[in-house]
Amino acid sequence: MQALSRSSGLFRTAMRQHLTQRANISAKPAKNVVSTGEHMIAMLTMFVTILVPSGWILANLENYKKRP
Repeated sequence: MQALSRSSGLFRTAMRQHLTQRANISAKPAKNVVSTGEHMIAMLTMFVTILVPSGWILANLENYKKRP
């Protein structure tokens, strides 16, 4: 019976709601304006790092299927 009361105490502490702080969200405009060139560099970097390796694998898929 004592083990049951101990485990119910653990459940009680786990079920208790904890208060968390909210994030400060503001609707102000950005402090630094990002130029079109910076946008292009970011998009090119994402393209190169994600799509080029995927394209390489898909282009050479038949070579990967062959077992030596």
